[in-house]
Amino acid sequence: MYTYKIKKILKIYDGDTITIEVDLGFGVTKKEKLRLAFIDAPEIRGESRPEGLKSRDWLREVLYSAEKEDKIIIARTIRDRKGKYGRYIAELFLDDTEGISINQRMINEGYALVY
Repeated sequence: MYTYKIKKILKIYDGDTITIEVDLGFGVTKKEKLRLAFIDAPEIRGESRPEGLKSRDWLREVLYSAEKEDKIIIARTIRDRKGKYGRYIAELFLDDTEGISINQRMINEGYALVY
């Protein structure tokens, strides 16, 4: 629905939940929690903890490396309202991935399943 430039990654909780500072334009930013669309990453609690940590760490590496290299990270929301857990549902893109989302890369590389 809407496309936003991510100004800063504030927290990566697990492989499919992050907190960001989003650039709304005109120097206005807002803190938001996002659920990554179309994927189901393993949880970092319970039996799936080892896989969940790998998924989270992969996402951290990709996003924090992009920030260090001053790459543009884009969040494209799926709906114009928050889901039942108070998060926007979004697909993430890097400026150099030629249209392949980070969400899809997580599936392709085995860090998440299709949801």
